Formats: sequence, structure tokens, C-alpha cells
Amino acid sequence: MPNVSFHDLSQLDAAGRAALMRRSETDLSGFMEKAAPIIEAVRTEGDAALVRFARDLDKADLDASRLKVSPPEFDAAFGMVDEDVVAAIRFGIDNIRHFHEEQKPEAMWLKEMRPGAYAGDRFTPIRSVALYVPRGKGAFPSVTMMTAVPAVVAGVPELAIITPPAPDGSVDAATLVAARLAGVETVYKCGGAQAVAAVAYGTETVKPALKIVGPGSPWVVAAKRLLAGVIDPGLPAGPSEAIILADDSVHGGLAALDLLIEAEHGPDSSAYLVTHSRRVAEEALAALPEHWARMSEQRVAFSTAVLTGACGGIVLTGSIEESYRFINDYAPEHLEILSTDPFAHLGQITEAAEILMGPHTPVSIGNFGLGPNAVLPTSRWARTCGPLSVTDFVKRSSIGYVTAAAYPEFARHARTLARYEGFSSHEHAVSDVRDQYLVR
Repeated sequence: MPNVSFHDLSQLDAAGRAALMRRSETDLSGFMEKAAPIIEAVRTEGDAALVRFARDLDKADLDASRLKVSPPEFDAAFGMVDEDVVAAIRFGIDNIRHFHEEQKPEAMWLKEMRPGAYAGDRFTPIRSVALYVPRGKGAFPSVTMMTAVPAVVAGVPELAIITPPAPDGSVDAATLVAARLAGVETVYKCGGAQAVAAVAYGTETVKPALKIVGPGSPWVVAAKRLLAGVIDPGLPAGPSEAIILADDSVHGGLAALDLLIEAEHGPDSSAYLVTHSRRVAEEALAALPEHWARMSEQRVAFSTAVLTGACGGIVLTGSIEESYRFINDYAPEHLEILSTDPFAHLGQITEAAEILMGPHTPVSIGNFGLGPNAVLPTSRWARTCGPLSVTDFVKRSSIGYVTAAAYPEFARHARTLARYEGFSSHEHAVSDVRDQYLVR
């Protein structure tokens, strides 16, 4: 059995504990340096650069005429996907749509702040958004569902999916099925840093967008950071990460089973089992070989790299309270609470983007269509932001309206503060100078 990383917090100093907080994308300087010329090439060469990078980086046979998925490709996709997969996509989309419809803010609200003076908010869709769907380590129609559905619910008029092409120049068929069922008909065949550049600047084929959302590799995250002044990079969603919190009411084999869920995404993932029970930890270690025996060779390789590396394994704490502290410090993308009484722990967790509770709610169910969005902030960004939502696809405008009757009181206080802050034009705009025009 591989030598799974085992971290006993009681034996770690401050530096050792800090090392457990690191993610694969903590230092993106190397990726940013290499992504910069890719971005510049797309900016200056357009489609030609996308075709070249598709050939050189994605090993894809593609020309400029095929950068955009055609309607016949969409139609053909439905014949290439098994009916049970289509049914699962429909099931997930239905739940995701219901959840995000409930989440959608009302178009406008106004409240009377004082007699005759009203203030509120109005929400309108962002005009254009690009949805990034990764493919490098697998096919992800679920990401299409999670990004496209809330965007459609929000009413974004211009939506496009960008996703890396396969070697034959195609797009994953289930991804196209999910796109059409969610309501998106524009899909471009480009991935990585070049895709982010394409939707930031636009090319002969790819329309520019105002915002990009969706998870991606460190290349994608690096490109988003470099282009943050050109396109809104959305929430920081990088390589997968998860913590499985297990108390002593569950079997460690179950914890090991769920520990592998996010670990199998790729060697750049992060995954920890956190428990104060040595029994659970030992049972998890003993169960891992049995679970690995059921997995494909590629996923075993990915998850083994994570669990034997610096960003994964088992963390044994001295108490359940210490487990809470570790989790809140780590601020994971996914948190699963394995306990027969998960609600007993929920109130102690304040820093996690997604919290899935109990033995019957593994990350798999959250990823594939429980309803809440599974595009989540990574790299401790859960401390300041939450999952992708309808509100990521709308913008908020403040609304104010003061009647003639309410104006004098507001004007008087505004004059006082304007004079104190030294803004004469502010003061004049609510003085008798204005009154001369209002009486006409």
C-alpha cells in the first residue's frame, strides 16, 4: 500500500501546521510567467493562435472553421450519450434550476427611508458571461450544469461555454447535451490560458465577454489573474479540495471512501480526512487499498499522488474542537461532515464553501445535482466568498427617489456635511441655487 501521509497535529510545530494549509496553486508565479505570452499571442493573432495552441497544447486536430460547435454537432451529441446519462443530466438540471430560482433576488425593491424618500436596489443581468468547463483530466458535464443553469435563471442574454477540444477536435458529447438542456447553444473549442484570453479580448470567432466563471487548472487561474483588468475573473475556483470531518460515530472505511472523491480529480487536488478518533484514522488507512482496487488506474494514480503528497492524507487531532479549528483555518472548498448527528457539528464550522452533512450526503451527490452550486472558491477564499450563484450573473444598481416634500430635510443635512468636507459644488447643489431652478 502507498505510504499515505499521516499528520498528528500534536506532533507538529507552527511551520508544520502552516504547511498543511498549502494548495497546489498557492504560488502561481511560474504559471503566470508562462501564461503571459500565450495571452499576448491570442490578443494579437486571434483564431490563428487558438488553432496553434489547440494543436500544440491540446494535441487537437482543429482549424479556425471548427472553433465553434456547430448545430449538427449538438444534434449528434444526443445520439452519442446513453439514455441513463441524459436522464441523470436532466435530473441534476431540474434540481439545480429549482435551487437557483429560489435564490434569485427580486428584480427591484424600494423602501421608504423617511416620509417621501425612497431607496432600494435593482438587479439586472450581466450582458455577457463565459462559462469555463475543464476537460484535461476528464469530461465534466456537471460543471456545465452548475455554471449554465444559474446564468440562464439570471437571464444573461449572451452566454458561451469554453472547453478544451479532444484530439479529434470534438467536444465531450455529454457536455453538449448538458449545455443544450440548460439553455446554452454557443460552445467554443478552446481551453487553458488561451481560452481565458479569447473571451477577454475576443477573436474572429470567439465573442468577448464581460465575465468568466468556472473552475480550472492553475493555467486557467493564472490567466484569470493576469487578465483581471480586462475581464471579471469571477470567484477563484481552482483545483479541487476537500476535507472529510469524521467523528467517532462512523466507520473509518466510509471516511476513506469519501476521501477519495475529490482526490481522484488530479494530482493537483487537496484532500484530508480530519478526525480526533485514532480508530477512525486506522480504519480509513486499512480500507484505502480495498477502495483503490475498485477504481480505474488513472484515478488511483491521481488520488495516490494526493494522499501521499504534501496536500493530502489523514490529520489526527487531539479533540473534536481541534478538528473544528483546523477546518476553519483551512477553509475548504468542500466539507463533508460524517457523523450520525452532523447538526451537532454544523454550528462550529464557519469557514467552508460547501457543507454536506451525514453519511447519506457524499460530495458525489453535491457535485452531480442536489441543487446547491458545486462551483466553489478554493485556496482559502471560502473565508470571504461563497459558491457560484445567481447573484454572480447579475449586477446591482442602487435606486434613490426623493419627493419635493422630503427634499428640504435631506438638503439641509447634505449642505452641512458638504461644507464640513470642503466640497463647494456638493453644497451649492442642495442650496438656494437649486431652489431657483426648482420653482420654475
